Amino acid sequence: MAQRLSKQQREREEAERRAQLARDRRNQTIIGVVVVAVLVVVLVVAGVLIWRANQPAPTTTKASAKAEISAVKEKPAAAGDEYGFMLSKNGINEPIDDVPTVQVYMDFMCPACGTTDRALASTWKSMVNAGQLNLDVHPNAFLDSSSSDEYSTRTASAVVYVAQNEPQHLLAFITALFDEDFQPQEASNYRSVSDDAIVKQAEKAGVSADVAKASVGGTYKDWVSAVSSYTPLRSELQHPSGSYKGQMTTPTVLINGHYWDITDAYSTTGDLKTSFISAMGLTEDQVGDSSVMPTIGSTKSPAFPTESDTSGSSNSSSDGSSSDSSSSDSD
Repeated sequence: MAQRLSKQQREREEAERRAQLARDRRNQTIIGVVVVAVLVVVLVVAGVLIWRANQPAPTTTKASAKAEISAVKEKPAAAGDEYGFMLSKNGINEPIDDVPTVQVYMDFMCPACGTTDRALASTWKSMVNAGQLNLDVHPNAFLDSSSSDEYSTRTASAVVYVAQNEPQHLLAFITALFDEDFQPQEASNYRSVSDDAIVKQAEKAGVSADVAKASVGGTYKDWVSAVSSYTPLRSELQHPSGSYKGQMTTPTVLINGHYWDITDAYSTTGDLKTSFISAMGLTEDQVGDSSVMPTIGSTKSPAFPTESDTSGSSNSSSDGSSSDSSSSDSD
């Protein structure tokens, strides 16, 4: 009887897992496309939802988009040249030499961004604290149209405020916003999230009450909007090949400036954490060990997956649908 019950329990758990994967098939965001369509792929979230979100005007260039950012009155001084916030064991904007730099582009409404953060946040934190990694965080707002109250912009602005004023709590705040019990669903399933609820998540992350309250004041909303129009125009953030070539998706991850395809990374191992650690050239027991540095250093491309690792995988659409990209890299 005990064995039969155990088997039934395993079957229930497997059914729940499959159901979750089915729900997640709607969840990765592609930025800067003309046609809205659902493309089913093997991905960390097992699928992609293409949105016409925050699409720059066809005549927008990188130069004009950057000019719009420069024209914004309230700009965070802590932001880097490409508008991210670089974290290391030394603090903000104090990168460590000879270790990898990982850039992460996110939208706090994006389900795939939440899935990725929940899989990798603890690894990122351990590596940053051990001096094994520089983490460059890029909050963006592409999915305001999927909420009724500009949730993407409000949360990104709050994150930028914390990055500027209490960067030691930045990663914890991001993790709190991506908490599975907090991150809202998008579009027709969205339920309004108050500023007070965002403040509470900030305080849970260790942010002081004064900074948490001020973070939802909208200080950096205009800056976030301008940056979110510029970001999809950067060719290094766009898929280099496959069905999404020339399009940016969230989350986007770059390792030492090299595009890291999380679709291939996940489909090769079935575990994003394992794939990321391998990409660093580490083993799991070496994560957080300050005496062991990632073998890829500060310049090499990700050690995993390689072309041979992904020879059997594909990120093409299984339903035959396609989209036209309006993204460009013109100056």
